[in-house]
Amino acid sequence: MRRLIALLLLLLILGAGAGGAFWYARQQWEAPGPLAAPAQIVVPRGGTTAIAEALAERGVIAQPLYFLAATWLTRTEGPLRAAEFQFPARASLRDVLNVLRDGRPVQRRLTIPEGLTAQQIARLVEQAEGLVGDLPTFAEGEILPETYAYQWGDNRGALLRRAKQAMDQALAEAWAARAPNLPLQSPREALILASIVERETGQREERARVAGVFINRLRRGMPLQSDPTAAYAAADGGVLDRALTRADLDRDHPFNTYRIRGLPPAPIASPGLAALRAVMRPEATDYLYFVADGTGGHAFGRTLEEHNRNVARWREIERSRAPQR
Repeated sequence: MRRLIALLLLLLILGAGAGGAFWYARQQWEAPGPLAAPAQIVVPRGGTTAIAEALAERGVIAQPLYFLAATWLTRTEGPLRAAEFQFPARASLRDVLNVLRDGRPVQRRLTIPEGLTAQQIARLVEQAEGLVGDLPTFAEGEILPETYAYQWGDNRGALLRRAKQAMDQALAEAWAARAPNLPLQSPREALILASIVERETGQREERARVAGVFINRLRRGMPLQSDPTAAYAAADGGVLDRALTRADLDRDHPFNTYRIRGLPPAPIASPGLAALRAVMRPEATDYLYFVADGTGGHAFGRTLEEHNRNVARWREIERSRAPQR
């Protein structure tokens, strides 16, 4: 009888210990973690230990040992993934493991604005946080200005291929919907003209009218006389960081449309969808000239005399804005 009582006491003690251990483990599993505010954390490759160390270093978990134990005990629920994740404030061990197994990686975004040169786009992609890999070369005008989603660790080349495919598709669709009898022989020529229109005006409502002016000039065999092409030539394919000079306009260069007739040999920037569509569906007018009007837009003229009056008004605006000496 004494042995039976002793055995029962031992079982009670062990049961109590197991119950206490279970209660303690449950507390650790569900207890709020140390992360004070929501945070985006890059979870590295290299196994569970590397993940535990990274999470502890960023203050997501308090005890790497508890994390490792919880991961092992729940191993049938799936592997942990390496990516950039958003962790909620005070995330418990259960919350953390749910994020690592089932959470959606953070979607980063890279915006390529309209009208940038290939050099400027290359710098944007090179400096985008989280992208990896070498930067492939690409031609002027090949990239569609747009906002592109990516994840930490994505390849630069893959993102640029997506951007190039987007331009190919946008150009093909715009070309298929073009107005009849345009003086443009190919989608390539339309892309070149769209890049000029993009650089000429940032006013959405003006793009089709500006495109119409250039279409009219092409039909008449007149030089386009576009300042952005002269600036592109003066900067040898870069971005001119000063005002244009008379020498720039007179420079003999294949991109300077003050010196050549017709289109330059290649785009001068990456045009957006609106510029592509404006070139394919230009506004039908008899305008042949335009000049800045001082409001961010342009004054359009049908004759050289009208244009000269608009230019004179613009020069007066420039003089009134110049600092007084």
